[in-house]
Amino acid sequence: MLISFLKTHLRPYRRALLVLLVLQVVQTMATLLQPTFYSLVVDRGVVRGDIDAIRTLGTAMIAVALVQILAAIGAAALGARVAAALGRDLRSRLFRQVMGVSAREVARFGAPSLITRTTNDVQQVQALVVTVLDIAVAASITCVGGVVMALVQDVSLSLIIVALVVVLVVGLTVILVRISPTYGRMQRGVENINRLLREQISGIRIIRAFVRDDHERARFGEANTELFGVGMKVGRMMATIPVVVMMLMNTATLPIIWFATRRIDEGQAQVGSISALLGYVTLIITAIIMATVVFADLPRAAVSVRRVQEVLDTETSVPMPEHPVRGSRLRGQLRVRAAGFRYPGAANPVLQGVELAADPGETVAIVGSTGSGKTTLLNLALRLYDTTSGSVHVNGIDVREYDPEALHSVIGIVPQEPQMFSGTIASNLCYGRPIARDRELWHALEVAQARDFVERLPGMLSARVTQGGSNLSGGQRQRLAIARALVLRPEIYLLDDSFSALDRTTEARLREALGRAVPHATMIVVAQRISAVQDADRIVVLDQGRVVGTGTHAELLHHNRTYQEIAHSQALPQEVPPRDGRSTRGVLHGQRG
Repeated sequence: MLISFLKTHLRPYRRALLVLLVLQVVQTMATLLQPTFYSLVVDRGVVRGDIDAIRTLGTAMIAVALVQILAAIGAAALGARVAAALGRDLRSRLFRQVMGVSAREVARFGAPSLITRTTNDVQQVQALVVTVLDIAVAASITCVGGVVMALVQDVSLSLIIVALVVVLVVGLTVILVRISPTYGRMQRGVENINRLLREQISGIRIIRAFVRDDHERARFGEANTELFGVGMKVGRMMATIPVVVMMLMNTATLPIIWFATRRIDEGQAQVGSISALLGYVTLIITAIIMATVVFADLPRAAVSVRRVQEVLDTETSVPMPEHPVRGSRLRGQLRVRAAGFRYPGAANPVLQGVELAADPGETVAIVGSTGSGKTTLLNLALRLYDTTSGSVHVNGIDVREYDPEALHSVIGIVPQEPQMFSGTIASNLCYGRPIARDRELWHALEVAQARDFVERLPGMLSARVTQGGSNLSGGQRQRLAIARALVLRPEIYLLDDSFSALDRTTEARLREALGRAVPHATMIVVAQRISAVQDADRIVVLDQGRVVGTGTHAELLHHNRTYQEIAHSQALPQEVPPRDGRSTRGVLHGQRG
């Protein structure tokens, strides 16, 4: 997989790789010529006392060394550039892939895993490419070229070098095969550390509130110790490589010197040739030691490649339609027809046979106990998931046939947990509609009851927002999320418990302002408090994924047992029918606000 992966993703850089290969060949050949020049200096200059030969050969050695240096610099710079470009491309592809798959696939991998794969795993692949292009290519050419040059010098003695190379390759292969599974454990350990850090940093207030600092330190310490143990095991195994290489190098050098001295005494070899031969032995061993750096990165990079490829090969469960529809003549119409949804691996469906209808100017509320499927129903309308049965239609078009960009311009979402992005107030409000003008932003803030606090911020619309909006309160983030949806100017608003952080007075003013600002928009409101939805045109009651009641507040309060139980559980001050449903006196009254 590693070779095919690199072959695929390095294809755009074929020309650069060809130039790099030429530079590496030039560099390596220049290096391999040095022992031969040295042998000639000894045999033709030193032994014969020929100063001119020494001067000429010395000048040639300097020129070759300069060529080697220039080629090495060019190859290193080009290799680093190609590796950096590969890392950039992989991160971009992973990001686009994650943005393109559905929430189901994102949940399957998990945020910590996707972060690790996009950063650490890509970095491992990039580091491997750097070492391969900078070291492995040169080491391979040096090793092969060194053996050839040694054979030119003395065939019989060079057989010892050939045997040494074979033994080293076999020994390194055995070590790398044994170490490869350990690198998989190391990457999973890094991923586990990321997951724990993400949980603990985001949940720091809960940890301190429940005095669980020691417990979380113990969890992190256990994961950290496990990663340390795996790293130590890898380190011990990798430490054996240079020891084995040096031992074999010294073992091979002794018989070469032993046989060489006998051949010199017998007049079968010259001193310079033997010196060149020992020089090639040193170059070959040095190349093999350099190659161990690449071999050390190979197993970990192979694991990272598998993890990156796994994300790139993931197919979304919400595929693009073959012939996407961009819109219709209808405006603001939502129809949910016998919709059902089951999460992968779940024993029971989250939604079953849900029916819902909403038209322009209507406010349809969805209520139900926790886990009844309210948010999931909104996600189906946004097509974050596809229904497993039934269908969802927006403006008369099945959302599975809608162009995603067009669909998301029709629907505006205010999520249960309002997400703010690092930047400014203005950049967050313009997130869905970058061309919005300042007057539109102020109007949206005024409707969302957020103008007052934004005007008090330094810089107002240019005020900084930290990551996640951590420098804002929950109520402020919620109002900004509503304003962001208003700036988009959609036809359908999905409000997922978006008033939960607001006091009743602010909520009433906001609902009244919404009614005036977007009177013809379709409102789908999910709420926990009945008081927030009692004036809705229609209320849909969900229980265990099924619609168990539809009607106005007064109708449901008198005829729907589930709705009555929700009303009783909220201890509303007005009189409500008892749970046996026998009384029909009184209804909950509230102002539209």
